[in-house]
Amino acid sequence: MQFINNKLKSIGIIALGLALILMPAISQAQQFRALVISKTAGFRHQSIPEGVAAIKKLGEKHRFQVYATEDAGQVNDKNLERYDVIILMSTTGTIFNDEEKAAFERFVQSGKGVVGVHSATDTEYDWPWYTKLIGGQFNHHPQQQTARMQVVNRDHPATYHLNDKWLRTDEWYEFKNFNEDVNILVQLDETSYEVGERNGDKMGMGAVHPISWYHEYDGGRVFYTGLGHVEEAFEDADFLDHLYGGIWYAALGRPF
Repeated sequence: MQFINNKLKSIGIIALGLALILMPAISQAQQFRALVISKTAGFRHQSIPEGVAAIKKLGEKHRFQVYATEDAGQVNDKNLERYDVIILMSTTGTIFNDEEKAAFERFVQSGKGVVGVHSATDTEYDWPWYTKLIGGQFNHHPQQQTARMQVVNRDHPATYHLNDKWLRTDEWYEFKNFNEDVNILVQLDETSYEVGERNGDKMGMGAVHPISWYHEYDGGRVFYTGLGHVEEAFEDADFLDHLYGGIWYAALGRPF
C-alpha cells in the first residue's frame, strides 16, 4: 500500500510539473482578447449566431480569446481592462446607456480597437462620437443580390488576400453622414447591381461607394466591413480572412 501511495504521489508531482511547464505556453498562445457584443434594439439579423460562432472559430484558429455577450452592462471600465478589441456583431439601435458610452469612449481613448460588422452602422444614431468612430450611418439597402466590389487598398491585413475585384452576394448598404477621414479598403461598383429606389428616387452613393474601411480615431483603431448580412458569409474563406485581418489590426495595430 505504501508503495502505491508513493507511486501516486510521484505521478502527482510529475503532473503538476508538466502543468507548470505548459502554463506559460498556454498563456502565450493567446494573442489578444476580444469582446463580441451582439445586442440589438432594432432589426435583428438572423446571421448573428453564425457570426458569433465564426469569430469563436477564428479565435481557436488564430489563438485569441473570445467572450460573446448580449449584455451591454459588460461595457464598464473594470471589465474592459481585460480586452484589446470590441467587436460589434450586427448591433442595431440604441444599445448603450450614458455610463456604458463613457466607458466605451475611454476604452478607445486608451489605445484599443473596435470592429464593426454590417449593421454596426445601424447603431447609436444619436451619438455623434460613435458615428465618427464607426465611419457613417446606414441609409438604405436594396434587395440582396450579387455585386462586384473594387479592392482599392490591398496594403492592409483585411485585404492582403483579395484580388482587385471581389464578387459576392450580400445585402449592400449605402451610408449617410460618412466620415471622409476614414481609409477606404473596398468599395462597391454600383454599375454591377441594382441600387434601388426610395420614394421614386434612385438611391446609391455614386462612383465612390465605400463598403469596408479602417482608421485611427480618438486614440484607438477601427475596422468596419459592411458585409455579413447573409449567413453564408460566415462560411466563406475570403470573407473570414477579411474579417480576421480587420480584427487583428484593430486589436494589435499591426503591421502599421
